[in-house]
Amino acid sequence: MKPPYDITAKIVKQISEISQKIGEVNSKNLSKQNPKLRKQNKIRTIQSSLAIEGNTLSEEQITAIIENKKVIGPQKDIQEVLNALDVYQKINEFNYTSEKDFFKAHKLLMKNLIESSGKYRTSGVGIIQGSKVKHLAPPASNVSFLMKDLFNYLKDKSELVFIKSCVFHYEMEFIHPFLDGNGRMGRLWQTLILMNEFPLFEFLPFESLISKNQKKYYSALSEADKEGKSTKFIEYMLDIINRSLDELLDNRPIKLKASDRLTLFLESHTGKFTRKDYLKNYVDISTATASRDLKSAVENGLIEKIGDKKTTVYQKKPAR
Repeated sequence: MKPPYDITAKIVKQISEISQKIGEVNSKNLSKQNPKLRKQNKIRTIQSSLAIEGNTLSEEQITAIIENKKVIGPQKDIQEVLNALDVYQKINEFNYTSEKDFFKAHKLLMKNLIESSGKYRTSGVGIIQGSKVKHLAPPASNVSFLMKDLFNYLKDKSELVFIKSCVFHYEMEFIHPFLDGNGRMGRLWQTLILMNEFPLFEFLPFESLISKNQKKYYSALSEADKEGKSTKFIEYMLDIINRSLDELLDNRPIKLKASDRLTLFLESHTGKFTRKDYLKNYVDISTATASRDLKSAVENGLIEKIGDKKTTVYQKKPAR
């Protein structure tokens, strides 16, 4: 069954603006950020998503963990970061329509934090704020078929990806399928759904905007609960995505070094390629610059050259 929501004038306007901004991001090559900036954005994503759930570690502490430096902090918070780093490192391995991958991701995300990681809950849960029950999740006996319905909905190709990602995020939060980790799984899976069609979302830390005003996030979830449909939450999340794209467009693009250009290019080109293929990826560089990039990469052992002059092709050197 298709989850209930309305297409409002606000949603139509938001999707139009988002689509336009994604086109602008792509035309300016902003989606091809240098590896250092992409690493920073991934750290921001992890720190923000965990902070929403009460994690106290800063971006600097998460960076230190990545660099295998000693970090002083609650063991639980450190474990949450280690788990999140592992999951986001493997995000491209997950299929967003696969419930099996959904379990796998949760198991990694909640490793050594709860006993039932990677499994749906078998008891009732509710969200309590103060002395009030803010949300009573469906009975545990309903979780399995509700989630199967939700994953079937993800396979609906007639649905816009922006809508689909928001609806899944809300409905999963409503079902609350796990004993813990539901919030971070909702945000992770929305990212996965979006990046399947628009790869730039892998490195767009929209969670940082949610983290700055968590009350609005929970208020949007609550309003959707009261209405019995995800419309208000869709409007909220589209606004967050829209503003995240604004931030990306407002930031001055950092000029890529030759080594960064090669690293990014080789991520998406696994077979043989020519200088012409390389130039298609970087329309703002000259033929001479492309030749220098490729020559340097050959000399540094990143790629190997096959043939000569007009027959020249390149390929990534196999790992030994």
